[in-house]
Amino acid sequence: MSPLLLALVFVLALLLGLYFTPVARQAALRFGIVDRPDGRLKTHAEPTPYLGGLAVFLAYLLALGMVLEFDRTLLGILLAGTVTLLVGLVDDFGVLTPLAKLAGQGVAVFVLLRSGAVIELAALPSALHWPVAAVWLLAVCNAFNLIDIMDGLAAGIGAIAALALAAGALMAGQGPLAAAAAALAGALVGFAVFNVHPAKIYLGDAGALAVGLTLASIALAIRWSEASPAGFLAPLSIFAVPLADTAYVTVLRARAGRPFWYGSPDHFPLRLLRLSGGRVRLTVARCYALGGVGALLGIGTARSGDWGAALVALGLFGAFFVALLARLARVPMEPPS
Repeated sequence: MSPLLLALVFVLALLLGLYFTPVARQAALRFGIVDRPDGRLKTHAEPTPYLGGLAVFLAYLLALGMVLEFDRTLLGILLAGTVTLLVGLVDDFGVLTPLAKLAGQGVAVFVLLRSGAVIELAALPSALHWPVAAVWLLAVCNAFNLIDIMDGLAAGIGAIAALALAAGALMAGQGPLAAAAAALAGALVGFAVFNVHPAKIYLGDAGALAVGLTLASIALAIRWSEASPAGFLAPLSIFAVPLADTAYVTVLRARAGRPFWYGSPDHFPLRLLRLSGGRVRLTVARCYALGGVGALLGIGTARSGDWGAALVALGLFGAFFVALLARLARVPMEPPS
């Protein structure tokens, strides 16, 4: 697949995202699908509409459908993303328990695995394919939902990861997956125009979960190791920001005796916000920089034939991240009342 076609699907998705996002905003306002401030964790000035995720997914799906014929793997990714979107949409109405939401995600993961998208795990024993893939898919899916805690953050990090996946799929000769990643990146950029601080619309659980599962699915289906023996490590670097935040809040909440899904200001971007003097755009830009470095390292790992160099680079990045998180752990945060 030519880079020109990838650019076309990216631009189409971006333009559709720019069109659908205001429409979704008006629909959410009309039907009262809004996120209301609570004075604890939700500190935005006024009720902000959800349904941004619906706009992103429509833009992604339509742009992809205009330029591509869907194979079985891509159909599985699209169907799993749709199931996750619907589960998140119901959750945006506040009627799902954490267990019910996880069960819905499990259905989406099962649909995806049935499509045969587990490609990169071929080196593992066959008995481990589905369990390892399911853990990966659920981890990334929920990581994007957890990190959707600041205007523009999840959308921008998702767009950066999607562009990196498009490059990885292109290097592996998997044009349809590259197009899918490029379309998702374009849709997220179009949505982000309305999601930067102060946000006019949010992704909501529907968007964050669907974006996370779609990105995790594409990463799982790319044949990373065909370009480099260390290529299978690339997704860990590309998704470093959401995965690190998930691990971070899980540890901090466990130490406080709270379940990991319990809302609290433990996220490292919120602590970084405190160090940044409350400047949201500066904080988000710094998180983008971290995500960009992780994406570049991931692509470099996928291209490098040198195991040692790849491991050293990833190790240094991981050590920097651990040091940053340790520093942020000392930032005082007011606990929720």
